[in-house]
Amino acid sequence: MKRTGIIAAQGDISEHIEAVNRAFGEMGVKGEGVQVRSRNELKRIDGVILPGGESTSISKLLASFGLHDTLINRAEEGMPIMGTCAGSILLARKGGSEVQRTGTRLLGLMNMEVDRNAFGRQRESFQTRLDVVGLEEPYEAVFIRAPAIIDVWGDCKPLAKIDDYIVMARQGSRFALTFHPELTPDFRLHRLFLSEL
Repeated sequence: MKRTGIIAAQGDISEHIEAVNRAFGEMGVKGEGVQVRSRNELKRIDGVILPGGESTSISKLLASFGLHDTLINRAEEGMPIMGTCAGSILLARKGGSEVQRTGTRLLGLMNMEVDRNAFGRQRESFQTRLDVVGLEEPYEAVFIRAPAIIDVWGDCKPLAKIDDYIVMARQGSRFALTFHPELTPDFRLHRLFLSEL
């Protein structure tokens, strides 16, 4: 049984669990999505998703749960990890001025730089069809107060863009999505991630 943990700090935790369970079903794989709030729970899973929310708050909660360093260690041991929206900010090695101003502690697991409010505030939320490397058909992506990836280097590669902004990147079995794949009935990106377990 494959187990994927959703860090239960903020964001669409139940929606990600449902998406993971549906994606496992579509893949014909016995697996489940579970909430993770402790180091012991984090040690018992095969992959992890960092959901959206507010990146500074999530970084503080990761520290208070004792998960920050354990997440880094598990990822460096090869555990697949996916960050969505605010979760993608935390995966980055570099953040813009907002990340510095708020003292957000990044995990630094992907060779990329993020701009925290690249697409504006809540009222600038939108949906759009993305061409994603590896998908035959466009993906309908939901952006809510979304960040953007403004630079990648080394073995971190862009998978989807809007104009000059990268909105999805991959580095080995680590994925950063600046949108919310859990808010659509299309589970292809969850399947892509789960195929790395």
